[in-house]
Order: sequence, then C-alpha cells, then structure tokens
Amino acid sequence: MKIRRIFDKHTWPLWLSFWLPLILMTGYFIYRHMAPFGSSSLLTVDMGQQYVDMFSYFRHTILHDPGAFFYSFSKTIGGDMLGVWAYYLMSPFNLILLAFPGKSITTGIFIITILKYGFAGLAFGWLLTKTRTQSGWLVPMFSTAYALMGWMIANQLNLIWLDTTAILPMVILGLERLFKTGKIRWFAGWLTVMLIDNYYMGYMVILFSCLYWLYAATKYWTNFKTLLQQIGKFAWGGLVSVALSAWLLFPTFYALLQSKAQYNETKISWKFEYAPWKMLAKYVIGSFNFDQMPSGQPNVYIAWIAIIGFIVYFLRHKPSWSVKLSALVVTGVILLSFCFEPLDLLWHADQFPVWYPYRFSFVFCFWVVWLAAQAITKDLTIKLWQALVALGIFAAMFITVALNIKHVTYVSMGNIGITAGLAAISLVLLVAPKRRYLQLYQIVALVLVTTDMTTNAVASLDNISYVSQSEFGDYTQILDKTVSGIQSSNSGFYRIGKTFTRTKDDPLQANYNGGDHFSSTFESIIPNFFGSIGQPDGDGVVTYSNGTLVTDSLLDMQYFMDKNIPSGVSNSENFNSYIPVTSTKPDLRYYTKSSQLSNQKVNVYQNPYALGLGFGASDKILNLKVSKTTGDPIARQELIYQTLANRSTSALISAENFDQVVFQNVKKVVTLTGSVVNKQDLAKTGSIYFKFTPKTNDSYYITLGQNLSTSNASFYINGKALKQYPTYRHTIAVNVATHSKGKTVTFGIQMKKTSLWLQNFTLYKLSNQQFKQSAKKLQKSPWTITKHTSRRLTGTINIKKNHQVLMTTIPYSKGWHAKVDGKTVKTHKVINTFVAVPLSKGKHTVTLTYRPPYFVAGTILSGLTALSTLGWFGYRRYRRRSTD
Repeated sequence: MKIRRIFDKHTWPLWLSFWLPLILMTGYFIYRHMAPFGSSSLLTVDMGQQYVDMFSYFRHTILHDPGAFFYSFSKTIGGDMLGVWAYYLMSPFNLILLAFPGKSITTGIFIITILKYGFAGLAFGWLLTKTRTQSGWLVPMFSTAYALMGWMIANQLNLIWLDTTAILPMVILGLERLFKTGKIRWFAGWLTVMLIDNYYMGYMVILFSCLYWLYAATKYWTNFKTLLQQIGKFAWGGLVSVALSAWLLFPTFYALLQSKAQYNETKISWKFEYAPWKMLAKYVIGSFNFDQMPSGQPNVYIAWIAIIGFIVYFLRHKPSWSVKLSALVVTGVILLSFCFEPLDLLWHADQFPVWYPYRFSFVFCFWVVWLAAQAITKDLTIKLWQALVALGIFAAMFITVALNIKHVTYVSMGNIGITAGLAAISLVLLVAPKRRYLQLYQIVALVLVTTDMTTNAVASLDNISYVSQSEFGDYTQILDKTVSGIQSSNSGFYRIGKTFTRTKDDPLQANYNGGDHFSSTFESIIPNFFGSIGQPDGDGVVTYSNGTLVTDSLLDMQYFMDKNIPSGVSNSENFNSYIPVTSTKPDLRYYTKSSQLSNQKVNVYQNPYALGLGFGASDKILNLKVSKTTGDPIARQELIYQTLANRSTSALISAENFDQVVFQNVKKVVTLTGSVVNKQDLAKTGSIYFKFTPKTNDSYYITLGQNLSTSNASFYINGKALKQYPTYRHTIAVNVATHSKGKTVTFGIQMKKTSLWLQNFTLYKLSNQQFKQSAKKLQKSPWTITKHTSRRLTGTINIKKNHQVLMTTIPYSKGWHAKVDGKTVKTHKVINTFVAVPLSKGKHTVTLTYRPPYFVAGTILSGLTALSTLGWFGYRRYRRRSTD
C-alpha cells in the first residue's frame, strides 16, 4: 500500500524531476571517463586542491577521532575546526564518503555530485507540486531547467555549495505557506537546515528571502493588519532559525572574526564593475570556461522556454500590476547586484570573492524559472503578440553579443547560432496551437528543455580540464603509506614536514600534524607568523616549504619526507608528475635518514633538533615585540630563537657577501640588495650569477622578496632549477647550501622581463654550532606529553630555573584553557602567535584543553529554543485534543 502511494500518478513527475538531471549528468560524466568509469576524476581547481582533502578529514573525524570536529593539528600547526565544518562539511550527503576510503574517495564525490543534481530537480518539483503551480510533464520540464541551470554547471566543482539548490525551493515553499496559512514551521525549519548545512550560502538565501517576502507580501496582500502579522512571523521564523543553529553559528562567527572578517572591504566604490550588456553573453550556450572562474559575469543560463515564460509573466493579464511591479523590483535588484559594486559586496558579506564571482546568481536562476512556471499554463500556449515581444528581445540580445563578440571571448559565433536556434524552436513550440495531442506537446517541451540544458552543460564543461585518477590516486597512496609508517613507529605528538606538495591540505588528507593549510576560515595569525619567518603565505593559505634549521626546530618538525629519486633515474621520470617537489632543502643532511621508514618513492628523515610541542624557555619571550611581516625573516628567526634560549648575545646568523657576481646582458650594479637591474639588449636573455665559496659546513640561505617570484625570473642553484613553491607575498628564505665547505655555490637568476628588482636579496650564514647550543639548551626542559587527543594535551615538565615559561607552538586562541598541577591558570599570547604558560621552578603537570569560544553559549541557546519549540507544539496539540 505504501509503495503504491510512493509510485502513483501523482508522484511520477517528482520521480522524473529527480532522475532526469541525475541521469543526464551521469551520462556526461561517463562520456568524460570520470572515475569509477574511467581514468579521469571530478577533481579540478578547488575540488582537487581543497575539498577532496577536507572530505578525507571528514571521514577520519567521523570514523576515528570525533574530537577533531572541534580542533585539529592537521590544520597547519593547529586550529579551530568548527568554522571549517560549518563552511565545508556539514552536508548530510558527505556521509556517503564513509564508504570510500583512500583514492576511491573520487567515486564518492561522483555519487554525491549526481545526487545533488537529482535532489535540486526533486526540490523544485516539490515546490511546483505543493503550490499547485504545475503538474504532469511540465513539473520535470521546469525542474530540469532549474537543476541544470548555468550556476549549477559552473559551480559543480564547488560541491559544498550545491545543497543550496535543493534547500532554497523548500525555504520558498515555507514562505508561501507562511503567507497562505500563517504557519512558520516549514520556513523556520528549512532555513535552519540551510544555515547548518552552509552558513555562507544560507546568508544569501536569507537576503533572497527578504526580497521574496516583498514580492509575496504584494501577491497575498489583504490589509495592513495582516501585513504587520506577516512581518512579525517572518522575523520570528528567521530568529528561531538562527537560535536553532546557534550551536554552530556562534563559534563560527567568532572564528570568522579571527579569519575572513579581517579582510573585509573598508572602502566601497559606487561604480559598475563592468558593462552590464556583457551579462547577455551568459545566455549563450557554453558561455563558461576556465578564465571565467577567477573573474567574469554571473552564470545564469536557463532553458529558453523558461526565459520566454519569464518575459510572458510580465505581459499576461494576471497577476495584477502591483504584483508585477514587485516582481520587477526584485528582478532589478538582483540584476543590479550583478554589476553594481556595493550590492555585489552586500551579497558576498562585504568581501569580494576570491574566484567564482557572483556566487549568489543561483537565486536569479531560481527566480526566472519560478516566475516562468507561474506564467506558462499547462496548454503550453502563449499569444502571438507576446511571442513577438519575446522575439524582439531575443534579436536585440543576440545582435548585441554578436557585434561585441571580441569583448566576450568565451562566446563563439557557432554557439550563438545554436542558442538562437534553440530560442526560435522554443518560441515556435509555445506559439503553436495545441488543441489536440496536448500531452505529446508537453513531452516535446520536456525533450526540448532537456536538449537545451544538456547542450549548455556539455559545451561549458568541455572547456574544463580535470585531474586524472592516477595523478590523484598515486600521490594519495604513497603519502598515506609514508605517513602510516611514521605513525606506526611513533605514537607520540610530533609534526611532519615535506619537500613536495600536491595541495596545501595534504595534512588533512593523510591525517598528520603538518605545516600547510588552505581554507576560507583560516585564522589570520598563522599566515601572519608564517609570512614573518620566510614561508609562503596568503589570505587563508600557508605552505611550510622554506623551513630553516631554526624554524624546523621551533615548530617541532620531528620528521621530514623528501622525494626519493633512485640513482640512475631521471627526475623527469613518470612519478615526478604526481610527486611535485616544492622545496630545496640541503639542510636534510643534518637530519638522520631512516631506512626503516623510507620507501621507493619517499625518504624519511628524523630531526634531532626538534623541541617538541612545548618546552621550558626564558620568560623574556612574554615581552618580546615582533613585527608581523615586514623586515628580515632570517633576523626575526634569530631574535625569537635566541630570546627563548636566553642567548641573545650569541650571534646565530650573519649576513655574507658574494665572492663574485657575473652579469650577462645585464647592466652592472655595485649594491645588490634593493637594486633594480636592467637588460642591455632587450631582445636577449638577461642573467646574473652570484657565486660564493663557503669556508665552513654551515647552512646558507638567500632571502627573496615578493618581487623575486617565478613570474619575474627563473632561479637556479649550480645550474639546476630551484625547487620552490611559486607564490609568496612576503620575503622567503631559500636554503642554498649545507656541508659545502670549499665548494663553489652558484645562485643564478634569469630575468623574464626587461628589469628586475632585487628585493630583500641577501645571503645569510647560520652558525650551526651556535644553533646546536641553543637547541640543546631548549631541549633540557621538554613538555613530555603523556596523553593527547585533538583537543586535550597532558604532559609533565621540569622547570630547572626561575623566570621560565612553558612555551608551546600551539596557535593562541581564547579557546585554550590551561591547568597546572590541577589548578586553572591564565594562558599568554607570545610572538603575536603562540600559547605560553608561566611556571615556577620544579616539576609540573600541565593540561591544555580546547573549548571553542561561544560553543557552550550557542548550544544552550539552541537547546532551549528546541525545547521551547517542542513544548509549544505539544501544548498546541494538547489544546486541539481538549477542544475536540
């Protein structure tokens, strides 16, 4: 009986709404040989560089370490994770990933992607059915137009956003019910789901809900008293949603204040971001390619039947002029938001998007299809004059794009022709009388929409390249194998560095404590600190690729993984492509190679100078003032390390001169650092060779300013290309020599442009003897960790002198709470970055526990709101029964 109710004449349009977009996209992915159906994968751009690693972390947290939900030392050197979950990982679809470990996770991503297409169609079909807007074959027709909209195709690589397309129709259905029945539970319930699933997209849904409320208030207008009631219920529903989500939103908001909020725009330009006519090009099939990802116009392609219906909505006798006017206002606000900077910033929470502009364009696609579904009746026929108006609009659009095609390079004349043909066929179909065979015409319309949207999907996605399954799988397999070997041999707390990188979230993928990270909710203190000590950093990203002996020791890099190139094997062998080297590190000669932990692809080294996560240090560090990112990173390393060891009078690092500088087709300069060098013959290559012969076996480093990047020059050490992570916004430190006494070292720069600024270009020598003495002194009082989880660490330490602190390399946060010998003590923030705890002389047991700030308060609010809501519904139910 229940099966019949699920599969009957009333529900088949919903099933078709779900399966049609799912099958269409599955067919395309099979055609593109996506895993598990071939050698490619859905990994591209952020999906391959960020999300896939987050998904691996998701699996580990759910299956093995629930505490990592709150905090993880795999997030660079440690960080809060609630913000990461709130933005990246709260989708219930992610539970599917639990069945796909290791390199097979790409299959899980495939399944989730096609399911999200299906549920987007199902949700829109549900909205159409429950509001009685459409029925029969027209339900899957409009649902498919929605599920395969241009925003969905362009952003399918942003898998974390796609749930929004399934939740938005439910929120709008809740608003419709609020106006029709006065009940807010559907609206408040689905808005809560949206905020928990992804607060970022939820913010955009809230803004659109406000616009939709204005439209619905006009549509369902009765009187002012009713309007005030509707205002109150709408506001109350929103507040209930926020309160129910507070357990996640409160700590996430705090995390944002430490990360993205620090990059908010402080100056707004009241200007158009581009010529608005360029939006017209987005209604041509295939109007999306890789160049449109970092910057471009909104992706709003919709089936032409829906576009015609949208135009007809404003040409019909019904609804009333006031409703049409409100719909026109909503349309105008969204369109203006696509090109007017202040409104664009509003939709993106006062931050310009880094790639993927106009992320809110899904609401416009929804709006167009939703109004079209209200305009086109089941007879699929429009009046001739309406068709002529639409034809005039279409002609103006296509002519404008064709005449300006050189300004929209992602559009071709061929695609304009195909699009015009689809528009013409759609128009003819709607104009043609359908007194007989109406159902057949409806099926034809569905086929036409399917053809239209599939053509756009294929034309757009064929412009995008993807990571091969082997490239991802081989790297993942060898990284997991090497990390597992290290962790099997040592169950203590330590960090692992490496000289190669697939993504900045390798530590999350392989579940180890590392030094790299990339996310939109990354606390700014870590990029600031990393940039100050010579590591590549950016807004929301760090890469520990330029560690020195000093920073490796300080940050407890007890192990290092280095790509193994067997003797007789060229570096250009196949495995070079999936183990990309991003660090030149001769200093590894000072570390101990472990034959037990090494394998055919990766050598593992142990660092005898690592200080551990915590150690006894001079309390002078409490008062040390260190500039954030300006100045010399090598000098800053020396200042920090020697202050900790209370050896500030002992020279650790010294600036050195080059023995010889050879200029080839470059005008000579006397002073190197800070000079601008120029080519002599602009048509020829300009090169400079800096030579020096070390008099000791100490470590040597060269600092390179931001201007000395791979976009401006190529760099070489003794004729071999420098292996270096390519992007950095502050001065980095490059290890150029170790154990090279009496050997000439040549650092070469080949200019790529006519001039080059030798920004912060200096040669330094590290006194290895002085470094070892400082390291040995700091290792005398280690914090010996006896128990450790993701958010709780307990250990013992023996402070042998007065005026010392427990210095840790745990990033400072108000969420860290310390107990010394069972008593709560205050933590201190040192070097603008780390947690330190003052200690008296003697043996102590120190416990550090992490509680996300405002998590308890948010949980209490959510709990009270949930209980109150349940109590209210229980009371209402009791009252109804008592009056029956």
